[in-house]
Amino acid sequence: MVSTPPDPDTPSAGGAPSGALDRDTIAAVATAPGMGGIGVVRISGPLALGIGADIAGRPLAPRLATYAPFVDARGEPVDHGIALAFPGPGSFTGEDVVELQGHGGPVVLQLLLAAAVDRGARLARPGEFTERAFVNGKLDLAQAEAVADLIASASEAAARGALRSLEGQFSRAVDDLDRSVLELRVFVEAAMDFPEEDEDFLREGRVDERLADITGRFESLARHTRQGVLLRDGIAVALVGPPNVGKSSLLNRLAGQERAIVTDIPGTTRDLVQADLSLDGMPIQIVDTAGLRDSDDPVEREGVRRARDQAARADVVLLLEDDRVEPDRALAAELETAGLDRARLVRVRNKADLSGAPPGRHVDDDGVATVRLSALTGAGVDALVDAIKEKAGFAGEGTTFTARQRHLAALAEAREALDRAAALMPAGGAPELVAEELRAVHGALGSIVGAVSADELLGEIFSSFCIGK
Repeated sequence: MVSTPPDPDTPSAGGAPSGALDRDTIAAVATAPGMGGIGVVRISGPLALGIGADIAGRPLAPRLATYAPFVDARGEPVDHGIALAFPGPGSFTGEDVVELQGHGGPVVLQLLLAAAVDRGARLARPGEFTERAFVNGKLDLAQAEAVADLIASASEAAARGALRSLEGQFSRAVDDLDRSVLELRVFVEAAMDFPEEDEDFLREGRVDERLADITGRFESLARHTRQGVLLRDGIAVALVGPPNVGKSSLLNRLAGQERAIVTDIPGTTRDLVQADLSLDGMPIQIVDTAGLRDSDDPVEREGVRRARDQAARADVVLLLEDDRVEPDRALAAELETAGLDRARLVRVRNKADLSGAPPGRHVDDDGVATVRLSALTGAGVDALVDAIKEKAGFAGEGTTFTARQRHLAALAEAREALDRAAALMPAGGAPELVAEELRAVHGALGSIVGAVSADELLGEIFSSFCIGK
């Protein structure tokens, strides 16, 4: 058993949980469940270097691969592999870290993990390694979330966006804006020292111009953040319409494979058929639904109910119709009555190869954005992809970072406080009231990167991580 060293002072970091970081040594399997050629057990904490040396049977040189037989607490060999030591603070967690790379069988990895636990480590909680990196100041909260986003990326664009967030692109944008708010807040609070001259003091400092500049930067950051949320979460697209208009054929065309059954028999699709796709770097979850019609079949009626429910919840709704018949404006109106926002609706006129009409985009007489295409030949599908991106507000991958809904909510909270501060200026608002609103802006922005974080929020974020990360 490795002896426990004296407990040093707990490191401090902005945004650390109120309970402070515990000094336990933690261990977990860091590779995905299942069998593989290589598996990794990660150990972090004050006992990590000693545990790693005991398991490898020799001291571990920093950042050098050490090949050795791995032994359990009784000295019995359990595997042969490579041990890597990363003394703190120059490690991912900021603590002493050891990684044991052995064979990737579940039984072998559990034996290695048990060897670490028998020597004084405890099993890590989900996300606890990344949480320690945050608490020790190695990552801010937005970067820590990006670790999970990178692992869960559903497209190349999402992976690149998550990497940009992990590298700090999003955090720097928030910090730059927060610094400007803080400078303005300091200036306004300085006016409180001159109560007889505060109005002239604020006017000469061009506070209103500074507020206008900060407001414009807020709009830019919010726009990029909305793009980041779409890049991370994807766009939910529902295919709805009458039977036999080609919904399943279009799903298969977009997916590039046969995901849904296609027949000439009406009512073939009765349940939801989902496909996760990446189109032009845009992650989407597209759902084929049952044909909308009246039916005596209870199973088909349930499918129709689910189709309408999916249409009410989707980010973009594709209303498919046969291009050889007149548009069913009554069906579009019916969907709107059921809760569909017309701004999310795209009418898709399918079977252009049979109607002879040219594929492309236009706006119908009832004001609904429309795309004419052929799911059979693929003509016009590119125009549909552009229409989906436009309806969802996705401007393209570019240099977008990934973001989360909580980031948008924090930016909205900050913007509301900023607008209140701006509204106080023309009315000759007292500097202390303006300063208080700017303080609220500062707090909301700080919650994004973890400068101001509730323990409940941290627990919710890190509990969603996989164990070993």
